[in-house]
Amino acid sequence: MLFPLVRRAGVALALAAAAASLGYLLAALSLEPRARLEGRQPQPPQAAVEAELDALNLNDRTPLHERYLTWASGAVRGDFGRTLQGASVSAELPGRLATSVVLLLPGTVLGALAGVALGAWAALARVPGRVFTAVSHVLLATPVFVIAIALQLAGERLNGVTGLPLVRWVGDGGDGLLSRLQHLVLPTLTVALAYVALFGRYQQALMRDAAESEHVRAARARGLGLYRAYFGHGLRTALVPTTTYFAYSLGFLLVGAAYVETAFGRQGMGAWLLDSLRASDPHPVAACTAVAALAVPAASLAAAVLHRLLDPMASRQREGVL
Repeated sequence: MLFPLVRRAGVALALAAAAASLGYLLAALSLEPRARLEGRQPQPPQAAVEAELDALNLNDRTPLHERYLTWASGAVRGDFGRTLQGASVSAELPGRLATSVVLLLPGTVLGALAGVALGAWAALARVPGRVFTAVSHVLLATPVFVIAIALQLAGERLNGVTGLPLVRWVGDGGDGLLSRLQHLVLPTLTVALAYVALFGRYQQALMRDAAESEHVRAARARGLGLYRAYFGHGLRTALVPTTTYFAYSLGFLLVGAAYVETAFGRQGMGAWLLDSLRASDPHPVAACTAVAALAVPAASLAAAVLHRLLDPMASRQREGVL
């Protein structure tokens, strides 16, 4: 088992490096920091603009491959360059990343677990299953930003009815634990609802297929009850492709983070990415892309481990049955 995982880790690192490089090249080609600097008021001398662009490794008159090699050599050492304001990208990155993780991770985990559980149950229950399918379709068709606004309106109504500030949503809540938890409720629900719909529909379809599989029918033939055969034998098999699906769904998390953080006034990686795109600032964009490029292969590697643990065929091979 170890050698395939080592091989997958090597492939994942190579893919992450390629994705991060592509992110930098696209940012360097499409964004125009020169126009941003030349548009300052009062307009700076051209020589000052050239000198500042050179110092930041953003001069479009320098060959692209030279700028890329300078950036890549620094990125390998953990230095992602500087922003247009001269601030260190690497110094700001950990705080931005921590904000996004705290904001998005609870909802992602809860939503994925609840989606798997509800999807498995909905595949067996006919009428509730149809209701779950309809609700999931509505949630999937609703933009994340709209869900966030709807929850804020509901939170405002809840606070008004109870007369207590049960939920808050602007800022991070400061230093108090209770205040931080109050500020996390609505972002967590926003992300969780999106993931419940996404994983619920996927798991529902997988469980319907698993219910017709040979090992579930064999378990039923041996006298096991419907629910025991269904959940005891079918769920484990249906979870195998879900682990892979979860890993690759993280690629969309950065996009969703941008809207969730904007809706709740958080300064995480998603909001940073949007602000940097608007400011034509390539290095923060490249840094955000690099983090996403590392996160997705890492999640894929973790999914590969779970895949081997859940896959009945792999389990029998490890036990020497086959």
